[in-house]
Amino acid sequence: MTNPPSALPARAGAGLRIGVLALQGDFREHLHAVEHAGATGIGVRRPAELEGLDGLIIPGGESTTIDKLARTFGLRDPLRDRIGSGLPVYGSCAGMILLADEIAEPATDLAGNPQQTFGGLDITVRRNAFGRQRESFETDLDFKGLEFSAAHGVVAPVHAVFIRGPWVERAGEGVEVLAKVEPSKAGHPESLDRTARIVAVRSGKLLATSFHPEATGEKRVHELFIRMIRGEA
Repeated sequence: MTNPPSALPARAGAGLRIGVLALQGDFREHLHAVEHAGATGIGVRRPAELEGLDGLIIPGGESTTIDKLARTFGLRDPLRDRIGSGLPVYGSCAGMILLADEIAEPATDLAGNPQQTFGGLDITVRRNAFGRQRESFETDLDFKGLEFSAAHGVVAPVHAVFIRGPWVERAGEGVEVLAKVEPSKAGHPESLDRTARIVAVRSGKLLATSFHPEATGEKRVHELFIRMIRGEA
């Protein structure tokens, strides 16, 4: 399926500086997405590169590796501080895990210490909830908040790719659910235990998805994030 063109101007991000955490994962694809929207994309590897950003994207990848590298590069505490002070942040897949306040059954290191997150979203996520790499799948989602892209009053579904993706097991009171995967649409329906699973959420200026919009050419999730940065959504 080809995702529909956005109703936003091609340069909707003009004038914005949007960072992408570039420690590991598919940060290049996110940089391309924000630059396509007209924003200046900044690869973030050091604390100083957080200065002057209008927003930040935490990409998909391996959440435990990103966590460890963030601490190694001295980024973890500055990131937590910036998130806590209201920096708009979008996390996809591993980024969703790292924005969560809690991980169900977190990975542990050799010393038995549980995986850490940057936090900010009052959610509990489960890592690799949809299965292993070979159980990756694609499906169409009804996604709230994309009314700006409506054609003739109809918002087209988002074509989503799930690659070892997490799901949200608990969403706090201040968290808005934007999308769910129905069991009938999952690659392995039995893994969902007959329960529609939350795969996209928003709380204030924080946005998170279990899937990879940058992998399908879906531009509207990034455009929603840009609208959030501008205070238009």
